[in-house]
Amino acid sequence: MSEMRLYRLLLLTLPGLAVGFVAGVFAGGLAAFVGQPTGWALVSAISLGVPLALAGGGYTLLLINERVRLGGFAPAALYWLVAFPLCRLLHEVLTKLLITGEVGVPPDLLGFLAYQGIVSAGFAIGFLWLHERLAPRWWQRLAQRDEVAERVYLRYAEHARAVFEAKERRKAVADRYRATRKATHTR
Repeated sequence: MSEMRLYRLLLLTLPGLAVGFVAGVFAGGLAAFVGQPTGWALVSAISLGVPLALAGGGYTLLLINERVRLGGFAPAALYWLVAFPLCRLLHEVLTKLLITGEVGVPPDLLGFLAYQGIVSAGFAIGFLWLHERLAPRWWQRLAQRDEVAERVYLRYAEHARAVFEAKERRKAVADRYRATRKATHTR
């Protein structure tokens, strides 16, 4: 892959990369907040931030290539059901390796992965919420010079229009219903 293609891919997937990395850095900040040594918190931030960033970029790549639908929680939840436990496992292994110099996995690996799978739903909600707020704005900026960003941004704009119109239709139906009930009760 040429440097230019790699740079373009980096730009297109930046929203997912950023959201994933920030989540990992936030975990490192929480480690520092609860009193872990600064080095431990830094290792935690990097060893979770990098895998989450790569997984976030992967999700964005799937979205760009129309493998997952816009704004859909189910595809994001399924993606993170696999990706989040793997990122957390990598985080555990790397943290232990960097802090103690020993390679090891959590004692109850299946229990650990199952718990991370449960937690992944909450992560998917947060990731999707933040990604849906950052990505369209980013792709709008890129759309002037990148046809893929323009295509994805236009898909988001069309999706937003459809969601808005559906909301307005529901509101109109509810208003008619309230008006009918009010007219019936005043007779």
